[in-house]
Amino acid sequence: MGTYKQDRAAEDIKRELAAVIRELKDPRIAEHLISVSRAEVTGDLSYVKVYISAIEGLETAKNAVKALTNASGLIRREVGKRLRLRKAPELKFIADDSIEYGMSIAKKLEDLVDD
Repeated sequence: MGTYKQDRAAEDIKRELAAVIRELKDPRIAEHLISVSRAEVTGDLSYVKVYISAIEGLETAKNAVKALTNASGLIRREVGKRLRLRKAPELKFIADDSIEYGMSIAKKLEDLVDD
């Protein structure tokens, strides 16, 4: 459990990362529905773990993570500028299958209702 400052910074960074990712022109990212599912900030606010999820599945999320890692300098600069941070945190992107998992649970619940 983080402090209030960490939680607030994580939510702000998550919101701005989602906006920056939508604006990227990379075809590995633009053609898929990519979502920032979670952001975890360290205590000194210098590192952020960003969990990326895709509707198409984990493989698409892994490809998006590769593209985002290549563009991490641009993304880091843009997030730092938008949030007016003195030192923009270093970003580490991690593939996540939370959207796919949530969709499978929703499908199972629909199957139970139909029966």
